[in-house]
This record gives sequence, structure tokens and C-alpha cells, in this order.
Amino acid sequence: MAENDPIISVRDIHVQFGDHVVLHDLDLDVYRGEILGFVGASGTGKSVLLRSILGLNPKQNGQIVVLGRDLDRISDEERILVDMRMGVLFQHGALFSSLTVKENIQVPMREYLTLPKGLMDELAILKLELVGLSGKAANKYPSELSGGMIKRAALARALALDPDIVFLDEPTSGLDPIGAAEFDELIAKLRDTLGLTVYMVTHDLDSLFTVADRIAVLGNKKVLVAGTITEMLKSDEPWVKSYFRGKRARRIDLPEETRIACMER
Repeated sequence: MAENDPIISVRDIHVQFGDHVVLHDLDLDVYRGEILGFVGASGTGKSVLLRSILGLNPKQNGQIVVLGRDLDRISDEERILVDMRMGVLFQHGALFSSLTVKENIQVPMREYLTLPKGLMDELAILKLELVGLSGKAANKYPSELSGGMIKRAALARALALDPDIVFLDEPTSGLDPIGAAEFDELIAKLRDTLGLTVYMVTHDLDSLFTVADRIAVLGNKKVLVAGTITEMLKSDEPWVKSYFRGKRARRIDLPEETRIACMER
């Protein structure tokens, strides 16, 4: 796979449940090392696409290529190797309530690897520290954690196998503004230090403005537009205009010609 090739390439994807079509002829590229913010109105299928890329939702048509591998044309053994290079933080964390934080982080290790218990314990502590939690959290249960700690513990689990790609589903939902900002900073730092590619489904405008390198907008069952935040602010797509330049939109420092163009639209 060439350096400038997409690390994720989605082409002509069609997903439906019964008679309800969720995604149709959808195309999307995600590039190595970027943080892609994936947005759209509620119920448009953002999480459906994420789960389809992960193989958790069936698709009726189309091609998904991850890390240079066509997921429909690889063996079960190759698929396992691809899965090991992807980490996922599901919405609300999705930690197993009956397991401690340490045991939750070790779930991917137990599923894919054969490691001594002592080594898995050490790795779990390292992952906790990587996401800003102390080793003291390792033996706590999810019910004993705050919302922000749950998100970080779930992120530690997503990083358990040192993935190339991390999928985040509404990572800042339920967090207060300070906690959300700190989580955004953590994502950006991990991307820079670990060389991650981040696919982030979010409604959080602050996250999009502060950490997303590019943004893709889902609507009418496909990607309407993809580009930088400046390109989003210039877009004439009605939903994009309402979302990024509406009453609750965030203002950022832009070149004067861009600000003037936005005000004129």
C-alpha cells in the first residue's frame, strides 16, 4: 500500500435492514495519520457505516478495503490480522460491568493472543497510563468510575493491541465541556505519538473544530461532502450550512476572505 493510498477505502456501499435503506452508493476515503470527523443528522447511519467497516453489520453491495485488504476477498486468518490492527471505542464505553478495568483492557489480548498473566497485567497498566489513568483504576469495576474515566478505560481497551486505526463512536458524548476538551487533547496527542489513524463519529462541534483534520458529512444515504473545516464553512449544502454556520456554530479565526465569503452566503 503506497503512503498516500487511503488506509480505509469504501466504495458503492449499500446497507439496508428489511425495506429500510440506510446507506446507498456511499464512497469514503480515510488517510493514514489523519483524524477524520464523521458527522450527519441523527439517524442517518453514521454508526451503521462504522459497524459495517468493522464487519459487525452486513452490507448488500459495495467494497471495503482496510489496510490494503479487500475485506470480501481475504481469508479468515487474514481478517483476524486486520481486526487486530483496529481498535474501537463504542458509544458510552461498552465496558463489561462484571469485569474490572484491567480485565476489560485484557479482553482483546485474551481473544487474539496467548500471553502470560503477568505480562497482560503489565500491559493493561501501561495502557491505562497512556490514556491518563493511574494504575489504581485497574482493579475498579465500571460502576465505580466517573463518565470520563469510563471513556478513558474504554480507550485503553481500544489500544490494547497497538492498533493502526482507532474508531471512536461519539467519544465526548456525556462529558462536561472540560472533560470533552481534555479527551479531544488526548486523542490528538495519541495520534501524534502513536501514529494512529482516527475515525471519529461525533456531533461535537468543538471536537470537529479543534482536532479533526478532515470532516465527512453523511446525508441522503451517502457522503455529501468531505474536506477541511474551512471547506465545510464554505459549503453550500443546506445541512452543512446549518450545522457549521447556524446559530450554535462555533466561530474560529479564518482568513478575512473566508470570513467575508461565509457572511455573504
